[in-house]
Amino acid sequence: MLILMIGSMISISSNSWMGMWIGLEINLLAFMPLIQEKNNAYSTESSLKYFLTQALASTILLFSLIFLSKNFLMMKNIENSMMIIFNSALLTKMGMAPFHFWFPEVIEGLNWFNCFILLTWQKITPMILVMYNIKIQKFFFIIIIFSMLISGIMGFNQTSLRKILAYSSINHMSWMISSMFFSETIWFFYFIIYLILTFNIISIFKYLNIFFYNQIINAFNKNFLIKFFFCFNFLSLGGLPPFIGFLPKWLTIQFMIFLNWKFLSFCMIILTLLTLFFYIRLIFNITILNNNEINYFYSYPMKSYFLIFSNMVTLSSLIFISLIFNFL
Repeated sequence: MLILMIGSMISISSNSWMGMWIGLEINLLAFMPLIQEKNNAYSTESSLKYFLTQALASTILLFSLIFLSKNFLMMKNIENSMMIIFNSALLTKMGMAPFHFWFPEVIEGLNWFNCFILLTWQKITPMILVMYNIKIQKFFFIIIIFSMLISGIMGFNQTSLRKILAYSSINHMSWMISSMFFSETIWFFYFIIYLILTFNIISIFKYLNIFFYNQIINAFNKNFLIKFFFCFNFLSLGGLPPFIGFLPKWLTIQFMIFLNWKFLSFCMIILTLLTLFFYIRLIFNITILNNNEINYFYSYPMKSYFLIFSNMVTLSSLIFISLIFNFL
């Protein structure tokens, strides 16, 4: 885990693209032993898919860097083509559509801890590297709209909770990339909120040991507090007001309208409703369709004090949301 973090830090802090590429490879080699589990064929399959995809993206990345570093590439159209290839390789590492086909399949074979690492930490380095050279607006606008469309459509009929979180991650990465165009602070703020909400949801899934849609209704029986925390975090992850997950989306939309990106902001709002649909469908089945007796005085089963604290942070954000706006 330490080597994984060191590889990411090398890529982010490097002053050359070659150093960045080396850091990405260190990160890849450090993550492979984490996802490899003994006596688990699914994790072996996931690790192989992850390695092949990341190795292909790294090869394309190195290829584009070599061409961009040559002095004979003076033609602007060739340079733009190489930049598109370079960014496409980074987007493949992130799992953005249309380079996302490996992402849900890999995450399906991982345990919840590795899912959390893949959904959060493994996104940081590629996103920051995209931020360094986010110049071709039309290309990224197409990626943003396509990713939100694919994540909304593919998440409709999913019965796997891990794949639902994977398509949710693709949707949130679209919002994060759009925020990079005008404010690194909003991107960082968005990512921190996404990390906390994802940690809360995955921790609940890990404790209840559930992985599929049909397990989730019975898992929340007789436990009001866990059900409340889950519904709160899931609605916040969907971006419903007045939850804390709505705040970074609101700020992103506000800046996009200020920059006269009205069409993009309209498309993002409409396409986000697709992902919000299967969020609400999941919560509806837990709260409305589940008529079993609930014990409101059930003791909180989580032993992790950090999990309790993170849930309290998201809850308190409802009270202090107006104060947050005063300092932005």
